[in-house]
Amino acid sequence: MTEQVADVGRGISIAYEQFGDAGAEPLVLIAGLGQQLHSWPTEFCARLAARGYRVTRFDNRDAGASTHHRYRPAGLAAMMRRRWPAEQYDLADLATDTVGLLDALRHDRVHLVGVSMGGMIAQTVTALYPERVRTLTSIMSTTGARRIGRPALSTWRLMAARPARSRQEAVDRTVRMFRHIGSHGFPFDEAWVSEQAGLAWDRDPSPAGTARQLAAIFRSGDRTPQVRTITAPTLVIHGDRDRMVHPTGGAATAAAIAGARLESIPGMGHDLPSGAWPVLLDLIDDHARRSVPTRSSDVQTGS
Repeated sequence: MTEQVADVGRGISIAYEQFGDAGAEPLVLIAGLGQQLHSWPTEFCARLAARGYRVTRFDNRDAGASTHHRYRPAGLAAMMRRRWPAEQYDLADLATDTVGLLDALRHDRVHLVGVSMGGMIAQTVTALYPERVRTLTSIMSTTGARRIGRPALSTWRLMAARPARSRQEAVDRTVRMFRHIGSHGFPFDEAWVSEQAGLAWDRDPSPAGTARQLAAIFRSGDRTPQVRTITAPTLVIHGDRDRMVHPTGGAATAAAIAGARLESIPGMGHDLPSGAWPVLLDLIDDHARRSVPTRSSDVQTGS
C-alpha cells in the first residue's frame, strides 16, 4: 500500500491508496466532509480487500494531499443566502473528479461506497455516469432535500466553532466532535480518533478546504430529482443515532431510488466504529456479490 497521485483532469490531482489484488473486482470508497482517505480505517480496507476486492480510498479535492483551491470560501451566512465565489464547485464537480480517478486507474465499472458527503458524491456519480457503477452503497448520507437529514442543533454549534490553530487543538476538537456525533451504542476509541486527527493535521492543517466542500453541498441543493434517476442496485445504510445526518436522510435516499434497500444499524452514529465493522463489511460485500453479473451476461451487454 503506497500513496499515489493521479491527474484526473481540469487541473485536479487526487491522492489515493489501493489494497488487494490488482485483478480483483474494483471497489471505491469515498470520504466525507473534511475527511481524508485514512478516515476509511486501514484495517477496514484490508478486510474488504481480503474478501476479493481491489479497494481504493482517496482524498477528495480540498482535502489531504489532493489539489486545494486557493479562493476564500463562503461563510455560513453567505451559503444560507446562496452566495458563492465565482470559483465555487459543487457535488457534480466532485463526482467528475471521481470518474477521472476511475479513468486513471482504468476501472470501467466499480462498486461505489460513500459515507456522508462521500455518499452524496457516490449518488451523483451513479446518476450522472450510470455506465461506470455496478453497485452503489450510500452510508449515513442524504439527498439534500430541505428539512430531512439535517444535523442536530448541538452539532451545528460544534461545527460553528473557530478553526483549530494548533495540532493539539485540532486533536481535542476532533475528539469532542466524535464523542458527540459518534456511535453511542459502541465503545468510543479515543486513542484511535486522536491518532487519526493528528495524522489529518499533519497531512492538511488548513480548514478552508472543508469550508469549500461544505459550500459544494449547499450549492448542489436538493438533489432528489437526480437521485430518482439512479438505476444501479443500491444499498442505503444509516445508524439510528446519527446527530450529523439525521436518519431521515437515509430513509429519503432509499425512498428516492427504485428497488433500494435500507439497513439501519442500531447504536451507530456518524462514524465507523470497529464494533460495527462485521455488520458493515457483510452488508457491503453481500450487496456487491449479489449484483456482479455473470461472465456470459457481461458479454451479452457489452460490459
